[in-house]
Amino acid sequence: MLDQELLLDYVRKAKNGDETAKEIVFNSNAPLLKSLVRRFKNKGVEYDDLYQIACIGFLKAINNFDESFGVKFSTYTVPMVIGEIKRYMRDNGAIKVSRTIKILANKINRFIDEYQRNKNDSPSIEFLAGKFGVSAEEVVMALDSAKMPLSIYDKFDDEDEAQELVEKIPCEEDEEKMVDKIHLSNIIEGLSEREKKIIVLRYFRDRTQSEIAESLGVSQVQVSRLENKIIDKIRLKF
Repeated sequence: MLDQELLLDYVRKAKNGDETAKEIVFNSNAPLLKSLVRRFKNKGVEYDDLYQIACIGFLKAINNFDESFGVKFSTYTVPMVIGEIKRYMRDNGAIKVSRTIKILANKINRFIDEYQRNKNDSPSIEFLAGKFGVSAEEVVMALDSAKMPLSIYDKFDDEDEAQELVEKIPCEEDEEKMVDKIHLSNIIEGLSEREKKIIVLRYFRDRTQSEIAESLGVSQVQVSRLENKIIDKIRLKF
């Protein structure tokens, strides 16, 4: 097993197209990939197919890994590989969403559309939970099932009710903060270019709304409204 500094050096080289380095990184993490694939055995997909999908997720992890996240490469890899497997299984019908969750998701989404039209704002998760008499977790699950995102808070299987992906990430550091950082980064990557620019300038480069407005060629009031909508969108997905 490579130590962290040497592994990071090979990851950097692999990102730049070094096939030998990529193979070394892959071989070093093969046991991790196999352990993740085993979580999905007996789910209707052959092991070899799952392993190939896991490899695709692993390659994406290499290409997208950013050292500024402040996490180990293996910590970043886990949600990427799990996400790739779940995307494949969902697209191929191997993971089914219950009818109850689908009905709840439809009701919540209709209510959100109406709420946004009438109030020009988005309801919070807590508000939706109170409105429909369910927990905040159930609201998030329903919204996730409708949009089919890749959530690091997904359960591995129905029987493993107490265990979520976030609880299984092998790391000696503060797992919750690091996983949240990865999750937030993935959400921001899913924003439009304009939305992403506003968030990056506002929260990562400490620009004022007036400065952002000038760079975008709009008013400060428009930036304020856009920022609030983007934060609401992120909050719903987080």
